[in-house]
Amino acid sequence: MSDKEATARVKINKLLERAGWRFFADPHGPANIRLESNVTLTQTELDAFGINFEKTGKGFVDFLLLDARGFPLLVLEAKSEGKNPLVGKEQARRYARGKNCRFVILSNGNLHYFWDLERGNPYVITSFPTPESVVGYQKVRPDPQRLIDEPVGDDYIALTQRPNYRAEAGWRNEAERPAYIKANKLHFLRPYQLRAVHALQQAVKDGHDRFLFEMATGTGKTLTAAAVIKLFLRSGNARRVLFLVDRLELEEQARKAFVARLSADYQAVIYKEKRDDWRRAEIVVTTVQSLLFNNKYQRLFSPTDFDLVISDEAHRSIGGNARAVFDYFIGYKLGLTATPRDYLKRFDEAKPTTRDPREAERRLLLDTYRTFGCENGQPTFRYSLIDGVKDGYLVNPTVVDARTGVTTQLLSDKGFVIEQVDENGENQKQTYKQRQFEKTFFSKATNELFCRTFLEHALRDPVSGEIGKSIIFAVSQNHAAKLTQILNEMADRMYPGKYHSDFAVQVTSLIPDAQQFTINFTNNNLLGSANFLPGYKTSKARVCVTVGMMTTGYDCPDLLNLGLFRPIFSPTDFIQIKGRGTRKHDFLEELSDNALKASIVSAQKTAYKLFDFFANCEYFEEKFNYDQVLKLPQPREGDTDGNGGGTSPDGYAHLGQDTLDGIKEETVSPEGMKVDRMFFARFEETVRDDATISAAIEAGQWDRVIDYVNREVFDKPEEYYTLDKLRQAAAVDRRLTLREILEKIFGLIPRFKSKDELLEEEFAKFIADRKPEEVRAVPAIRNFFKAYATSNELRHIIDSRDFAYLNTHPAFTASDFRAVPEKYRALIPEYVKDYVSLNQFTL
Repeated sequence: MSDKEATARVKINKLLERAGWRFFADPHGPANIRLESNVTLTQTELDAFGINFEKTGKGFVDFLLLDARGFPLLVLEAKSEGKNPLVGKEQARRYARGKNCRFVILSNGNLHYFWDLERGNPYVITSFPTPESVVGYQKVRPDPQRLIDEPVGDDYIALTQRPNYRAEAGWRNEAERPAYIKANKLHFLRPYQLRAVHALQQAVKDGHDRFLFEMATGTGKTLTAAAVIKLFLRSGNARRVLFLVDRLELEEQARKAFVARLSADYQAVIYKEKRDDWRRAEIVVTTVQSLLFNNKYQRLFSPTDFDLVISDEAHRSIGGNARAVFDYFIGYKLGLTATPRDYLKRFDEAKPTTRDPREAERRLLLDTYRTFGCENGQPTFRYSLIDGVKDGYLVNPTVVDARTGVTTQLLSDKGFVIEQVDENGENQKQTYKQRQFEKTFFSKATNELFCRTFLEHALRDPVSGEIGKSIIFAVSQNHAAKLTQILNEMADRMYPGKYHSDFAVQVTSLIPDAQQFTINFTNNNLLGSANFLPGYKTSKARVCVTVGMMTTGYDCPDLLNLGLFRPIFSPTDFIQIKGRGTRKHDFLEELSDNALKASIVSAQKTAYKLFDFFANCEYFEEKFNYDQVLKLPQPREGDTDGNGGGTSPDGYAHLGQDTLDGIKEETVSPEGMKVDRMFFARFEETVRDDATISAAIEAGQWDRVIDYVNREVFDKPEEYYTLDKLRQAAAVDRRLTLREILEKIFGLIPRFKSKDELLEEEFAKFIADRKPEEVRAVPAIRNFFKAYATSNELRHIIDSRDFAYLNTHPAFTASDFRAVPEKYRALIPEYVKDYVSLNQFTL
């Protein structure tokens, strides 16, 4: 056996062990190995079985995996490191058919393929499936023809909700039918939703297994997804579906939607709430971030656990490293997105600049289309905002382009210039642009002017006459707090006695129960209800002030106003925020007073207002049918347009002199001083005993935890805990984050991973995404990937193309570089810059 064969053998054995298989000899042949869970043998015991990786002339199978009853389950065809695993494809097919096996794994220790002989082509996997997962996967007998032939009509979901609805009197009587549909909450597919499902069936017929629906916000992507889920489950082409969302607050929203539509036939759960018995459900909802963290998707799931993976807001939930989660699972893939690829049609791709935010967005959208097999830029199905408005399902905004004296200067080429005289009597200029607003440039008068303009021109509720429900997007959580306070103070003056600091509510990650606030706002009971009319159920709180929590996937059809109180530089964010207001709504649905209903001529939502204080619409070159440019009210007494004022110091400035009394140098070993190690233990005790930290971690509120520790624990006189000191005390060969430290303390991770372990994980994601064909070069590609990710000096050499310096580089030489296939010399730097966080590898 060659060295490469032996190395591949060791790696494959470890992968099998990690997946939970155990080894013992099959009496029918010396090379047949039975694998089950929880028990492993030593390498010496494995050698005794006489496994010969390349001795195929006698017809030996490298690994034969049997089920619990002793029947053949899976053939594993192993090749040496220098060979492409696919060279053993036909050999493995012959073995599998001879053993009546449906599944094959092809591996050389570095690159692995899982192959379902009944489904299609070998699929790259980054870890081996568990025995239980393969047995479960075996129960699905894919039959694409059944999926193609399944009749799907507009009542496809309604038939699950109420199978005999057509025979019931309420339906048969056309006059009673609308009330019958509403009372039973029946869901019927709209024509374009039906076309989307039919387009997917056609794509399957054409041999595709990846699909992308590009549907504008408010067009019912979740209902369409429910129809697709039923199609796969009912036709037997899936036994379990994974639905990925990109925000924590969207988990429950998605689960409720599936329960309302499919619970008669299928169970939907949120993974974190059913960690022990999620396998009983047909639909599992989770955030992609939770699976990505600490590689949970590889540790807790097998590639064969889900037969259909749906990515909601696909441009976000598969961005960056998250795509590794999506690609990890075998089977069909469906992406849902509201962001059209041609949103950036005016961007000159031939002249990209790294400073142009549209360049990053363009690359992200292109990645989305490539991931779903739409390299030609055409999704499986498209239904735009323009289509929705034209067909009468959506409404366009009225854009309120309002600029103050301050924001006009901030937006100008010159910027907002402040001139001051320094202590030497010299004139000094400081320039601020819109990016600095509420970060290093602050103006209370500007915030007050924003709020007053918004309140004076906001659309009113057509039933009660109060300010229509609104969302305002702020720069930061601190900015959100300021705006909330100003709005509540102004509301007190506008509506005396009606509100008690509950007109506007801050909804950000630092606020306890912020996620529940978003739900209550949708359900019209945030901080109360029916504040103006007793019989009209609409939320007492009228304005939610947020930063990023309510940008994507948030459903609140009765929104009438959106406020952009911040500049936006991401086209995707802009189109998502704008989409929050496009849904139509009948406000009479919340009114129980029939007499009052009869007196209201119209209560349909026909438009919403988009308040733009930073020329965001102009920035993105977006054109709407109706624009409204307001002339701002004149500043009142005491107001200022920003031409005066002064700067606020960021911290204390010591003006006196200081001297150095002495200096001493001492080199500390890599393990750190004993006091440093004890220091970490004291910090553990401190945070464990803090009830606020414990409760927030239990709730998964990491932004709140990290902010709290920075404010309330770090740099206090008792211990002077700092993140740098904790990193030294942990004695790990890379930069730890505060979140990692807290997760270790509270037992969420068993230990800190080393730099090399993280590099191996990142490289596995790269392999899964790029699927290199140059198998012999994988070790060289790995070497380059690790060196480029960890060495700032090497990155400079490669990026500047000063390759002569490789001759003296201590870790990566010119010969190492020549061993890397040419296309990967450019591909790896591009991938690392886009998807790998380099800070984690530094000290």
